[in-house]
Amino acid sequence: MKLARRGNKALIRTMNRNLVLNLIHTSGPLSRTEIARRSGLSNATVSEISNELVMAGLVEEVGEGESTGGRRPSLLRLNAQAGYVVGIKVMEQTITCALADLNAKVIAHYSYPVGSEHSPEAIQALLIKTITEAIHNAQISTDRVLGIGIGLAGLIDARQRIICYSPYFDWHNVNLADRLIAHFNLPVYLENDVNTLTVAEQWFGHGRGIENFVVVTVGRGIGSGIVMNGQFCREAAGEIGHLTMILNGPPCPCGKRGCLEAISADPAVLRTVHERLTDGHHSTLGQNGANHERTLEDVVDAANNGDTLACEILENSGYFLGIGIANLVNLLSPQLVIVSGEGMKAGKHRSDAMRRAISEHVFNGLGDHLKIIEEQIGDETWARGAASLVLGEIFKSPVYGESKVIDRLLAASGAL
Repeated sequence: MKLARRGNKALIRTMNRNLVLNLIHTSGPLSRTEIARRSGLSNATVSEISNELVMAGLVEEVGEGESTGGRRPSLLRLNAQAGYVVGIKVMEQTITCALADLNAKVIAHYSYPVGSEHSPEAIQALLIKTITEAIHNAQISTDRVLGIGIGLAGLIDARQRIICYSPYFDWHNVNLADRLIAHFNLPVYLENDVNTLTVAEQWFGHGRGIENFVVVTVGRGIGSGIVMNGQFCREAAGEIGHLTMILNGPPCPCGKRGCLEAISADPAVLRTVHERLTDGHHSTLGQNGANHERTLEDVVDAANNGDTLACEILENSGYFLGIGIANLVNLLSPQLVIVSGEGMKAGKHRSDAMRRAISEHVFNGLGDHLKIIEEQIGDETWARGAASLVLGEIFKSPVYGESKVIDRLLAASGAL
């Protein structure tokens, strides 16, 4: 029983520390008195915790607040430069590495070619080289690096740090993290790349303070991430790209037919262009021949110049995407849908049709207060999302899992 009481006391202390840190992070600068008022903790507890966080360098005193009689209180805010995190986006041809501070501000990012060797061992070696060089080039002391986040496409068991299936590398049940943990002596977090963006939106982006929202990404594939009741739903994040939209429709890379991804993702747009040109449809996209290799930018440029075929294909892509999103809204009733990814550079030709389909297919009443945000992102943003995996560990409640990230700073300062 004594052990249980000590364990409970330690957990309560950790939870209180997390509460104080989150208040400073989200609402600072704040005085100790104001933190006590908002948190419901005693002044003595807040003073002890805040002094510990100041000693660790996580929190800093900045100026003085208004006096209510007596000494003017000092204000506390998060010291975003107290530590740094590494975020990695792994793709077939490129690894993008970002270093971010505690506010998820990217201070440096680098891209490295992957080459033709895609074995897990080769990618692990390249990741070690990439991370080492990035930290060195950014001139950051290694003891201020708090962890590494890695995002990649596929089915990921984040708790076990196992890549169950990677469609781009054709990996099955690969442990990519343990070698990095042993090499850097840092916590390593592995997650589906769309989920990394969802975590970043929850802590630092449009989803901050939103209880229920969905992230949908459009590019080479179509993915989704979910936050419900203020909690990132790792297990509930579904494969929206593999909702069946058309029975016996076009083939999907997953092996099925008629998936949303096979109709609306960027490769589907390019495949449809090729098929229509081969069938003899007129378009400026066919000026170099039906077999000429095209990019999404080529299709968008043609649509912007009034090309009927390009407009039709992009609008069809957007409309089916909107039906897929409407299905999510009907299931989850979120307050916010964030649609992002490289594919959003298709602009209004895709997004206008998407919004029309959402409006037409969302159940009556569920769309009345629904907010839809569109944003284009690049590789740096994906890597920032992976970095946010580590930052999320710092700010999440210990009730949802034990985190050693903050303890690294506290131990280094002698505060732990």
